[in-house]
Amino acid sequence: MHDDRTLFEFLILEGAQAGLSWETILRKRENYRRAFDNFNPKKVARYDEKKMAKLLKDQGIIRNRLKIASAIQNARAFLEIQKEFSSFDEYVWRFVNGKPLQRKRGVPVPVRTALSDNLSRDLKSRGFNFVGSTICYAFMQAVGIVNDHDLACFRYREVAK
Repeated sequence: MHDDRTLFEFLILEGAQAGLSWETILRKRENYRRAFDNFNPKKVARYDEKKMAKLLKDQGIIRNRLKIASAIQNARAFLEIQKEFSSFDEYVWRFVNGKPLQRKRGVPVPVRTALSDNLSRDLKSRGFNFVGSTICYAFMQAVGIVNDHDLACFRYREVAK
């Protein structure tokens, strides 16, 4: 996946999912898109206290003050990365030299790795929140940076491309 808007969406949804089931977030995904201006980081970065109060009343999303504030802060940090690297895509894919990491047969699927530790540490140093190593690993799986599909899974080859 190489679209900055989609990468931002997945990063925010991974943070929102922390401590919850993915099913909960997936059921609310369209509500998140509506509430967060289709995950336009420029718009989200401009959210103020009034918008935050509105989001905290929105029953269609997870109404957690820290997660909402994090989405706003992460939008601001996301824009800074875009300035520095020309795109978030360029930034995040450099951690794997532009090539997805493929799961090896017989290796259990981890919840975090040295790679996710590095991404988490770097994002945090740039002002991101809700980007712990486990969240970063799930993000990398979701956007295809890491392909953890079993070799026999029909999605393995598709993601491997």
